[in-house]
Amino acid sequence: MTVVVWITEGTWPACVDAARTHAPQDAQVVLLHVSDRDVPGLAHGAFAGLLGRGHRERDPGDRVGHLADASARQLLDAAVERFGRPCTRLERTGRTEREVVAVAEGAELLVLARDGDRTRLGPHSLGPATRFVVDHAPCPVLLVWPEPAPGADTLPPPPGPQR
Repeated sequence: MTVVVWITEGTWPACVDAARTHAPQDAQVVLLHVSDRDVPGLAHGAFAGLLGRGHRERDPGDRVGHLADASARQLLDAAVERFGRPCTRLERTGRTEREVVAVAEGAELLVLARDGDRTRLGPHSLGPATRFVVDHAPCPVLLVWPEPAPGADTLPPPPGPQR
């Protein structure tokens, strides 16, 4: 059995804990982090377009990219330590939601956390990338709350009468 655990800033501990609880001891667990290159690309574009013609050595896009890579490694190190069992680390770069779906191909379970409005129940508790992954995952999904779930009294009201 292969279990993919999507590791993201802010919600990764809940995902690791859920995998530790629900993945069989003999499961192959893959801790996945995806770095989206949009931010370094934007920094590079702004620098090149406004300030940096001819001064590649001062391009902040490179620095932002290196910082993102270091942050991903630190996050995965912490996740591996928290998981406390043998697992595989996987770092990918690209469109986050598409990379997660691609890695989940052939897995028996994908573990991810809510990343939107976590103060109430409802559809806004998923951010756009997470919604894409939930809608397109090629395997069963375990969707966890990163903290205790809000009560049922936070559900949005039912729709009014239809005409």
